Parts: sequence; C-alpha cells; structure tokens
Amino acid sequence: MAVSEPRQAATVLLLRDGTPGLEVYLLRRTRGMPFAGGMTAYPGGGVDPRDADVETAWTGPTPAQWAEAFGCDERTARELVCAAVRETFEEAGVLLAGSADGTDVVPDVSGDDWEAQRQALLARDLSLAELLADRGLALRSDLLRPFAHWVTPPVEPRRYDTKFFAAALPVGQEARHVTGEADEASWLTPSAALAELRGGTRPMLPPTIHTLGQLEPFADVAAVLAGSPPESLQPISPTFEDQPDGRWAVLPDGTRIRLVVPLPA
Repeated sequence: MAVSEPRQAATVLLLRDGTPGLEVYLLRRTRGMPFAGGMTAYPGGGVDPRDADVETAWTGPTPAQWAEAFGCDERTARELVCAAVRETFEEAGVLLAGSADGTDVVPDVSGDDWEAQRQALLARDLSLAELLADRGLALRSDLLRPFAHWVTPPVEPRRYDTKFFAAALPVGQEARHVTGEADEASWLTPSAALAELRGGTRPMLPPTIHTLGQLEPFADVAAVLAGSPPESLQPISPTFEDQPDGRWAVLPDGTRIRLVVPLPA
C-alpha cells in the first residue's frame, strides 16, 4: 500500500490565566468533517502556499531560528509560523500581530472591518501578508513558543506533519467562536478537559490528549511560555493496539494513551 506524504500543518494551544487556573481554548470539530469530525482539538490547519510569502512583515525570532527549533528548512518554518498566526485568527478571531517595531500587540480585532478581512482570509481572497500590510502591522513570532511535533502514522490515508505552538491570549483580545468547522468553543483547564475525555463526553485524538497532559503541571501561562520540555519537539508518530478494554495509542517512548471509546463487545 502506498504511503501518503504528510501535509505540513500548524496548531496553536491558545492559553489564558482563568479563575480556575491555566486554561486552553478548545474547539469541537463538527461531525462529518473529513478529518477528526466530532473530536475536540485546538485551532489550526494545513499550510497555505501563501504562508511562505517573504513580504510578510515580521518581528521576533526569524524563520531561520524557527527552522532550527523544528528541525526543518527555513521556508517551511516561515510557512508554519504564518499558518499558526493565520489559523488562530481564522478559527478563534485572535490575531498575534502588532506594531512593526515589536513594541505592542493589536488590542482588539472584533469590529466589522476586521471580520470582513477574516472572512476574506478564509476564502483565500486575502493573504496574511496583505492583511498585515493593509493594517500597518507585523506578525509577532515572539508571541509563539514551540511546544510539540506530531506526525500522523503511515497507515492513515490523511496525514499531517503538525507543529504545535503555545501562545498567550493577547491583552485586549477575546477568542470568539467564529469558525464554521466547530460546533463548540470552550476555555477549559487541561484537567477539566481530560476529565471530560475520561467521562466519554469529549473525544480527542492522541496529540490533543498528550499535549493537554503536558500542560497540566503548569500553574499559569507564564510558566508554559518559559519553556516547553525539549523532548516535546521530537517527532511523535504513534502506533495503535486494540485490547479488550479499548484502543490504545502507543508512543515511541512507550507511553500508552487509552482512547477511551471501548471496542464493541
């Protein structure tokens, strides 16, 4: 059987300090989606060709520095960071951008004019570089941190090579349930999300389960952004085992993740 080449993708763990502690923004993908329908996931998606646009105004760590962090070439690194910023705006209404000198972050992107540009991004009538140029803004790559790297196993027909980023919700902005690819959007602590998983009410794919577990020990956003574990950037591609008590994902280091949904009797 031919093995499909994984598509480059970016996913963002958007974080805030809530009343119960560290919270992460989660979307429940609509049932019937061709990939991960009904599953809870983070904002994110595949790289668009225009994400490589070298005209994109940029402040913070350079594409070369991101390439070193993710072990990829500079063009791919540029695409991934731009995709992370673009997808966060498209799916959560949050824009990780600010002044060209890197001194501030755009405080509010919820007006009708912003919404028209978000819709144009979704329709691919507008590129991220064009949106930023029109607003006199620059992408703020310093607001992102590398967090994890997952690759869909070769046995799957639809494959992604996904880089996971962590980012704090910018002051003055609010995440909004604006994506048509999800029927629910929630701020939850990692522990609460995993409790719903175990209760059978919030199914997730292994990367989401594992990264929520990685977030659990952190007390607040600052602690997460201070540095994710270096080993989290090693590519992870799980294998799967069917056992009497359900299906398990097995990671290269031997970690086992129960996928909760039991096998039919």
